[in-house]
Amino acid sequence: MTALDRLVRPDRYPLSSRYDPAWVLSLDMGPHPLWLLEDLAHDLDLRPGMRVLDLGSGKGATSVFLAREFGVEVVASDWWVGAEQAGAVFAEAGVADRVTAVHAEAHQLPFEEESFDAIVSIDAFEYFGTADSYLPYLVRFLRPGGRLGVATPGMTREIRELGAIPPHIKEVVGWEAIAWHTPDWWRFQWEITELVTVTSARLQADGWRDWLLWTQACAEREPGSQPVLDMLEKDAGELLGFTLITARKN
Repeated sequence: MTALDRLVRPDRYPLSSRYDPAWVLSLDMGPHPLWLLEDLAHDLDLRPGMRVLDLGSGKGATSVFLAREFGVEVVASDWWVGAEQAGAVFAEAGVADRVTAVHAEAHQLPFEEESFDAIVSIDAFEYFGTADSYLPYLVRFLRPGGRLGVATPGMTREIRELGAIPPHIKEVVGWEAIAWHTPDWWRFQWEITELVTVTSARLQADGWRDWLLWTQACAEREPGSQPVLDMLEKDAGELLGFTLITARKN
């Protein structure tokens, strides 16, 4: 069995297993986005017809998944990937009638207030969402009772508590690891605003192993993944994983 074959896991991720892993890898911008989204969705209440913002949507895999699996109307917003490039992915996947691509920076979103039923962000929030002021900005775009769900690289202990970025992590990602937080950190960060009620905050079970399987598949295509492989193998789940957090707008 190849590393690519190991990305088909109907026992753990039945919805994601319907998708060609080579297609998902071709849209690579980080650890398996459909696995993260499928797991996160267990803690959300996504229903057909909802208008959902996919924030930091990358090359579009998560937006395709949202439209197909949940029957929602998606606005796919990303800063690094242009709307034309993402739009081509949506057209090829047959969801162009349900997914709109927008090129926008996360702090300058071109949307009306209270215009979304849910906001989802997969492996992107760590780049723009850790500032104290960001959640109050973002929830303006949610309708009352709207849902917010984030999957982001996480830690079992805070870097501040450790006193330094562990060497095996620092060698690969440097200072970026200071934005990888525990579920408890995120829960406090959001609830202290009293703007949302956190409905779940957890470290994904075996998230580091999922990350490792994804990176092994990436390494089959190109050797540049070796440093990340080394980091994950050295860590073996002691510190690294993914934080999944959901909330409801008050």
